[in-house]
Amino acid sequence: MTSESSEGFHNTDEGTVAHRDAPTSRAPDDRSQRELIRVAGLKKYFPIETGFFEQFFGDQEYAKAVDGVNLTIHEGETIGIVGESGCGKSTLGRTLTRLYEPTDGSVIFDYEHIETLSGSELRPIRRRMQYVFQDPLSALNPRKTVGESVAKPLKVHDIADGEAKWKQVAELFEEVGLSQSDINAYPHQLSGGQRQRVGLCRALITEPDLIVFDEPVSALDVTLQAQILNLIDGLQDKYNLSYAFISHDLDVVRYVCDRIVVMYAGEIVERGYADDIFNNPQHPYTRALVRAIPSIRDDDHERESLAGTPPSVTDPPSGCRFHTRCPEFIDGQCVNQNPENHIVDSDDNHTVACHWAQQSDREREVHSPPSSSEREIIIREASTQE
Repeated sequence: MTSESSEGFHNTDEGTVAHRDAPTSRAPDDRSQRELIRVAGLKKYFPIETGFFEQFFGDQEYAKAVDGVNLTIHEGETIGIVGESGCGKSTLGRTLTRLYEPTDGSVIFDYEHIETLSGSELRPIRRRMQYVFQDPLSALNPRKTVGESVAKPLKVHDIADGEAKWKQVAELFEEVGLSQSDINAYPHQLSGGQRQRVGLCRALITEPDLIVFDEPVSALDVTLQAQILNLIDGLQDKYNLSYAFISHDLDVVRYVCDRIVVMYAGEIVERGYADDIFNNPQHPYTRALVRAIPSIRDDDHERESLAGTPPSVTDPPSGCRFHTRCPEFIDGQCVNQNPENHIVDSDDNHTVACHWAQQSDREREVHSPPSSSEREIIIREASTQE
């Protein structure tokens, strides 16, 4: 195993994956401003299986997992995609890398539209976009050694074969902290941390430009989380990689990512630099996520839980999709009007889609949201008028 730098992530008494010694987001000037990928109006709907009668005589229902997402990722940056389970963050990652076919919208990778590409047209793009899954055990073929799984893309993409292929695999295993003997091991013979390193090897073997990490450390203990995050961070600096980091662990995201987008019910509700999202959250949903992070350093810190459950993605509520749970509910707006993106404090990089956040400080002070029972009546009346 490789030793980890004392300047990187480390373990804390809080029992969570930790922090850089000086936790600050990279400034915009420290990153390339060249866009690597741009997503516009991206949608991914999954058809819902219905009975025989509904199939032929009823309207097809869809689960709107991703519904009109706009997103950009620059060269060499890490963008975090966060939200509750079921918010669409994993589906977004798989759709922008073309593991899923988009229902609508555009995906532009290195200034080329790829949303309609297929087969041989898509192959050179797949080499440059890789995905690291949450559970590497399920992503690896149990009948093949991990070395064979890592080496396969070299043959598929005509990168290397024979001795040259195995030389590249051996060098990459060493770089990610695996031993030469691990090449001949089967997935079940390795630990969780080793399997995640194998998954990282398989993503790196094609020398990609973009890697999407889907909860890459959620199944690991704290020590292994710190090691894997340090490794990911070092590889990005070395190879100028772009990352999309999908996670529900905001403590990890805060110290890994340059920018963060917050998803709710298939939509992005807030985006900005990591420091802005954590120090100045504008959307009530973002504020609830930030306040739910546990801490033992601040005696006055009180964890807040968000009431209610996310809405159905087959029949999302009208207006703002968060209005059924929002503590800052505004009668007459939240139910009927879908909020537009609003720039926060003249900062084009920090935007929020929220009626309440667009109010002035004075309006916020005097705003008195209705009680839960009053809100239910308002929502019920609005639904009957549709």
